Amino acid sequence: MQTIMTWHPILAAAEQAEHTTAPVSSGVTTLFTLILVAMILSLAFEEKLHAKKSLIVGLFGVLCLLIGPMFHIIPFGMVTLPGEHLLEMPVYIPAVDWGVMAIILGSSIFVDVTSKSGLFTWVAIRLTKASRGDPLKLLWYYGLMTVVFSAVLNNVTAMIIMGSLTGVSLTKLNRRNQLLGFLLIEGLLTNIGGLLTLISSVPNIIVGNAAGISFVTFFVKASPYVVVSTVFTLYLGARLFGIKRLINADEKGVAAELVDGFDENDGIQSWAFFKFGVVMLILFILTIATTSIMPVIRDLGMGFVAMAFALVMLTRFKSEVDQFYRTVDWDLLGFFAGLFIVINVMEHAQVLQLIGKGISMIIGSQENPMGTGALLVSAAAFSSVTDNIPLSAMLAKILVASDTPGSSPLWWSVVFGANLGGNLTPIGSASTLVAVTIIHKNKLPISFIGFVKIAIPYATMQIALATAYVLIFLR
Repeated sequence: MQTIMTWHPILAAAEQAEHTTAPVSSGVTTLFTLILVAMILSLAFEEKLHAKKSLIVGLFGVLCLLIGPMFHIIPFGMVTLPGEHLLEMPVYIPAVDWGVMAIILGSSIFVDVTSKSGLFTWVAIRLTKASRGDPLKLLWYYGLMTVVFSAVLNNVTAMIIMGSLTGVSLTKLNRRNQLLGFLLIEGLLTNIGGLLTLISSVPNIIVGNAAGISFVTFFVKASPYVVVSTVFTLYLGARLFGIKRLINADEKGVAAELVDGFDENDGIQSWAFFKFGVVMLILFILTIATTSIMPVIRDLGMGFVAMAFALVMLTRFKSEVDQFYRTVDWDLLGFFAGLFIVINVMEHAQVLQLIGKGISMIIGSQENPMGTGALLVSAAAFSSVTDNIPLSAMLAKILVASDTPGSSPLWWSVVFGANLGGNLTPIGSASTLVAVTIIHKNKLPISFIGFVKIAIPYATMQIALATAYVLIFLR
């Protein structure tokens, strides 16, 4: 009898597992658990191994696909597509969430092309001029801009744009002594801004899709926390790094004169393309926000929206599109493909079921405040030492398998924990790693332990606020 699997990007693995008839022994589950632990440790020591994420996860994906059939835990057979069409394809194809892949690919290309218009640099310099060179105002303006850029672009892009601008601005303003504080605060704020929308970070996309949370619902529920946490982070940053307002009239005059030397139009090569970029960015955000209620578009999904806008923007460089293909983060996409495959096999090996029992011990047999808070803190702790993408993907799978309703605060515990844990260590998220890289490029000394010591007060405050917010307002 042929095995028939339902084509669904989020639940493909779960559907496959339901049709798996071969029993799985505890020894097999233990073996694949060790493989999973080895993969996580390899990702945690990525720099030590001198290997990219895609290669590490890809090799573990190959290993899982080779070992899985030996124990008869991977189902083979026909796949049924919408409309009851049967199709035979390799078992690892339906394991990949192609909707998530399309969102990442389309959004990254769209942002890259839009940045060529000079729009993001123009906004940044305008805000620099508005501060008149006052350090405290500049910190607040740059901090708020970092959050917004992280929300509408992505954390890494936001940190690159803001880090570069901050280095140039503070150097021109003769305030390089405050550069370390600015860059660290911006790095921490990228992960807060990454909480604002469904597409702000990869964990959001994974968890939001699994829980069935719409773009608008995600924004409405996450934005109050983002606002409060941003204010607290900037206030604490100003206090700890001694960033104060200019009081002396002579200092104000010198700073204002230096700021006037900035030209926001330098990066704009074509005003027509600049205006086109503004219109397209607004339309992109509005379309993503209303995807769930738009006829036809809601069936095609956010991945289609991201790819469609990317293709429209590419028409501006129709004879040079290959230059943007080269800048795509293929390592990230390859990483995702391998990760989805590994998780798929882990589900068949009942590793996720085993982890689910551990999660159940944390959250209890019934949903309760202590368990919800413990899940958030645990997710934050784990994401601080390893990549938050496999963590959120695995926890999402576990919650789906447990039939957790989309309204449950447990989903938000995973979202907040996976994002905010990245602020505990420099390897906790890609954006904090970028921030440290920019700090080193500016020849400012900071070690792994040094980063942790500085970041702990911020991260502790952010996680405590998140826990209180989830328990009080999202239950």
